[in-house]
Amino acid sequence: MKIQLLKFLLLMLTFVNCGKKIKTDFNHKSSNELINETSPYLLQHAYNPVKWKAWNEATLAQANKENKLIIISIGYAACHWCHVMEKESFEDSLVAQTMNTNFINIKVDREERPDVDHVYMTAVQLITGNGGWPLNVVALPDGRPIWGGTYFEKEQWLDILNQISTKFKNNPQEFYNYASKLEEGINSLGLVIQNTEKVAFSNQVIENEINKWKTNFDTIYGGSAEVPKFMMPNNYQFLLRYAYQNNDKELQKNVENTLTKMAFGGLYDQIEGGFSRYSTDKKWHIPHFEKMLYDNAQLVSLYSNAYSHNKMPLYKEVVFETLDFIEKNLTSPEGAFYSSLDADSYNSENILEEGAYYVWKKEELKEILKSEYKLFSKYYNINSYGLWENDNYVLIKNVDDATFSIKNNILLSDLKHKKEKWKNILLRSKAARKKPRLDDKTLTSWNALMLKAYLDAYTTFNHKKYLDVALKNADFILKTQMATNGKLFRNYKDGKSTINGYLEDYANTIAAFIKLYQITSNELWLNKANELTEYSIINFYNDANKMFYYTSKEDPALISKTIEYRDNVIASSNSIMAHNLYLLSHYLENKTYNAMAKSMLNNVKPEIIDNGSYFSNWLNLMLNYTKPFYEIAIVGKDAKQQFKELNAMYLPNTLIIYSETENNTPLLKNRFIEGETNIYVCVNNSCKLPVKTVEKALQLLKK
Repeated sequence: MKIQLLKFLLLMLTFVNCGKKIKTDFNHKSSNELINETSPYLLQHAYNPVKWKAWNEATLAQANKENKLIIISIGYAACHWCHVMEKESFEDSLVAQTMNTNFINIKVDREERPDVDHVYMTAVQLITGNGGWPLNVVALPDGRPIWGGTYFEKEQWLDILNQISTKFKNNPQEFYNYASKLEEGINSLGLVIQNTEKVAFSNQVIENEINKWKTNFDTIYGGSAEVPKFMMPNNYQFLLRYAYQNNDKELQKNVENTLTKMAFGGLYDQIEGGFSRYSTDKKWHIPHFEKMLYDNAQLVSLYSNAYSHNKMPLYKEVVFETLDFIEKNLTSPEGAFYSSLDADSYNSENILEEGAYYVWKKEELKEILKSEYKLFSKYYNINSYGLWENDNYVLIKNVDDATFSIKNNILLSDLKHKKEKWKNILLRSKAARKKPRLDDKTLTSWNALMLKAYLDAYTTFNHKKYLDVALKNADFILKTQMATNGKLFRNYKDGKSTINGYLEDYANTIAAFIKLYQITSNELWLNKANELTEYSIINFYNDANKMFYYTSKEDPALISKTIEYRDNVIASSNSIMAHNLYLLSHYLENKTYNAMAKSMLNNVKPEIIDNGSYFSNWLNLMLNYTKPFYEIAIVGKDAKQQFKELNAMYLPNTLIIYSETENNTPLLKNRFIEGETNIYVCVNNSCKLPVKTVEKALQLLKK
């Protein structure tokens, strides 16, 4: 039963309807209470005739006091069908009259309030078997859901609301009885019981999950066999590592094929860089065109790590172009990162259209490229392979540059210059188009993911600019989003830090600060990572089941206390926190942290079986316990240079630390010798004799 519930819980990956239409003009003269909010999504609805309110204690208290049903409508600024429903229903005066008369109406930005979204998404999935956005729920005056769904046409919506309103007036007890049963179902899905069996992890468990997983691989285009295709970066981080540590050439080939085909596709912006959210087809050709910060952050990390392993030029190109896109489009003057770019933009007829900014007509390309068109059309498939709909083409490659150069009798260096020329020509042409609109709120967890992405890129490519950007963003988080008591804020917009952070904000920030400490050897970042960890244990940890709640103990209670532990498009906050505890246990020689990480992994182990692809970050952690995990300490005058050499290699089963001077950090203490540089390789609290060179250190790792 639990596995079945898990499977349809994860159907949200398939049933998401999303896009973006940020309104800058309004048809209504008056505003509702959302006019006081900062969320771009909420402000889009500020001039609807529906009397929207924000989610807060005052609104919920009003519903209880007036004994009125609540409509909770959840979406986000990159949600296309949210805005279709807005235009059809929420901007309609008849619909507004029905909603305003019979309901308290609440709008929620799911990116600002993922805790609220999770509770009501779970309810809708239990009611209907699927989910997505817009998410529309009717709840009792006490906030417990009684009905819900996603997108509805106007007449459907009106009919449903009138039926529910009438039934509630005539027989409210029926709704209260149903709400109690639904509440039990919601709580059961988030229930984690401590696994009291002896902690034991084996390679066989991991191997069994890999073998089951392989049956669902698309061996031609990469990724999974299902459509639509989501990129799932944490899945491929784990599979890449497993293939490396187990010398699984077949698996390695599949991972590399997936990353290559994603980079070839229209999913990846071939002109400006950056990835869209997912592909609607099997060959990664036609994306849903919105560009999300969290996708691009995780993919930069993935392609950087993959490049450090196989040195494929395409992967380097993807990283550099994507970070160039981030710098130009999603970076604030303060060094913070914005959330997303719209899928919709105004076409030549000034009508909002999904993908209008990104697609091309054949005749348009011929006109602007002139003599360059013939080769360009072969390279980017301006043919049946690259045709989308309405005579629009989305640029897509189907061979690598080396193969293309041979087939078309052109030097690889000349092809590179051609590509740069083509991109400049198309960029000049696109400058006349109206760009997709920007969701300029800053979310701490997503910023931490991008901060870590810059650090991963710096590690692999030693491009100092990437470290500078990372440090600026880390300083922003430290000074703007972190309070003196160790508390993090979730949101930043218009100079204001708001909303108490969720576990994902803490987990991702801790992970980024640990990475920053590893690279810079500045103990400030290790201390801050530990400070945030201690705060998280005090305010999020559930001692009864040894897991972390998603929301702080300081936050007002929702109808369900969520424990997020299943990995999704972003790894679960509990799995990230378990990784953090594992690493900090080594850096700080903290046995309690290691015991906590082990216990958390042991808790989810029973559910990993038969569901490995939904627990990839946990499986990654399990590898730390089932395969050798090395501590490498480099101490002495040349430590930084040797660290850079070693750290740029693909060594996923290592923790590397360095210091050029005497240092009292546990892994470095009493290891400094004036005038020398020594590399210490340790595993399971046992160290080899120190060596002087990177080459000899690598030999110890191979042994």
